[in-house]
Amino acid sequence: MVVRGPSGAGKSSVVEGVRAAYGRGVAWIEQDHVRRMMFQEFDEPDGANIAAIGQLAELAMSRGFHTVVEGIMPTIRYGKMLGELVDRHRAFVYFLDVSFDETVRRHATRTKASAFDAAAMREWYRGHDPLGRPGEVIIDETSTLDETVRRILRETGLVAGAG
Repeated sequence: MVVRGPSGAGKSSVVEGVRAAYGRGVAWIEQDHVRRMMFQEFDEPDGANIAAIGQLAELAMSRGFHTVVEGIMPTIRYGKMLGELVDRHRAFVYFLDVSFDETVRRHATRTKASAFDAAAMREWYRGHDPLGRPGEVIIDETSTLDETVRRILRETGLVAGAG
């Protein structure tokens, strides 16, 4: 599955909730980790991280993991790679559609709130940026973390009857 949205939208919290409910067997491929930690890249077209994310997802799925690709991943740069994954694997696609003010509010509740401020977030904020794939689910900011996790678990079949 793919979970995208602006910085501070709750993507990581959603994936953590999915993993906590499902248990072992869910691979989490986090754009920030691959881009910043593995490659120390800026988010640029044709970055090594883009290909690596796709390759890691393929590897995880070939080894039997339920796989979550998570990050901001702007459509303009990541859309082709994500679209190919979605098409090959009939993946579920979720976009957390959260306003800038709400991302700032959510970010303030995180343990890493001091790592960057609202001004930095403004630079990264892309707003409404769905992939435009058939079946893509847009989850707006009125959905609580628990509701979002339960919805994803139910729709993906990871936990039968969640919610």
